[in-house]
Amino acid sequence: MELAFNILIVIAAFFFMEFMAWFTHKYVMHGFLWSLHKDHHIRDGRKIEWNDVFAVIFAIPSILLIYIGVVNKSSYSLSAGLGILLYGLAYFLFHDVYVHQRVPMLKNLSNRYLRATVKAHLEHHTPHANHNFGFLIAPMKYYIEEFGKKINSFNNK
Repeated sequence: MELAFNILIVIAAFFFMEFMAWFTHKYVMHGFLWSLHKDHHIRDGRKIEWNDVFAVIFAIPSILLIYIGVVNKSSYSLSAGLGILLYGLAYFLFHDVYVHQRVPMLKNLSNRYLRATVKAHLEHHTPHANHNFGFLIAPMKYYIEEFGKKINSFNNK
């Protein structure tokens, strides 16, 4: 039973981080810390950006929870820290590697979820855009549009 609860904590922490990333992206990165985030909106091929400071900031709770979990033998803290770590890994692979190709891999990967989420993120990067602040979950309209393409093309045959 405890294993199932710990798995639930990992999953909950993972999805909670998507909310935290959305909130931080909208109100902090595009707010009072725009000075650190704005270079991310200037896509000039740099491999290091001031925006990368946020990765370090987001890693701190994960590191602390994992440390506390190991030192105090607290599986709940460890599980929460691992959920945040897994979110960070998913974010890095999706956002930095797949979308922005800061590490040249995963170029040929494609499915409807990825196409819809990438489209939403790239629209966020258009000048003066003030929408689509999520990272791994885009607004529903992008999924409806992308998943509808396959259904409509299938029905038209």
